[in-house]
Amino acid sequence: MPDAPRLDPPEPPEPAETRRGLIGPFTGRQLATALGTVVIVAAILAVVTVPIAALPAPGIAPQPTQFAIGPAVEGLRVGDRAPELQILGTDGSPAPLLDLASAPVRLADLRGHPVWISFWASWCPPCQAETPVLRETFAAYRARGLALVAVSVQESTVDDVRAYAAKYGLEYTVAADLAGDVFRRYRVYGLPTQVFLDANGIIRAIVQGPVDAETAAANLALVGLGPERPASPPAPATGQPATGAP
Repeated sequence: MPDAPRLDPPEPPEPAETRRGLIGPFTGRQLATALGTVVIVAAILAVVTVPIAALPAPGIAPQPTQFAIGPAVEGLRVGDRAPELQILGTDGSPAPLLDLASAPVRLADLRGHPVWISFWASWCPPCQAETPVLRETFAAYRARGLALVAVSVQESTVDDVRAYAAKYGLEYTVAADLAGDVFRRYRVYGLPTQVFLDANGIIRAIVQGPVDAETAAANLALVGLGPERPASPPAPATGQPATGAP
């Protein structure tokens, strides 16, 4: 029998080309993409984690501001005569505002004196911060005729106001306007609010918000209580005998 045809064995397949990356199996493009992602994430984290204290401009500190308790309205103006401090009695007729000793407080009785009216409340944070300024300024100016009337509004009871005045040793006039009659009469919408009157009862300055010692002094100067002048030194003795002396 004839021999069977010989079949050549199949050639072995060529080995696949081995891909070598920049680092292990990763290509340069993959590494660049990953690095860019890391940089972006790090930048975002750096922005959102900056301490708040580092953001404000240096030299600027937060200051207490007025506490609004109603919509802003057009109030009294400089040059107006200040309305009398009146409330509505139980029968609806006008009655004088009373201080903590139940004595009437009338602007008519204060004519001839510069008057500082401060609308405030014992629960109002900026009013609390301002209390030492009122106390110390009144102590410095009372001998010069200053009348300071602090009208407390939106309090629960007169006893709350009385307790606050006693706790902080307030010696100026404090009155509780529980129903807000004087508050509305003066068209006030925020606490504290300051109204400075001259000796004739004319409004010379209005401050919407708390005052510091310098601001208080500047506004008191507008109502006739400027800086005190130093006393003149006594005239030097001349050594001459008085008239009629032997």
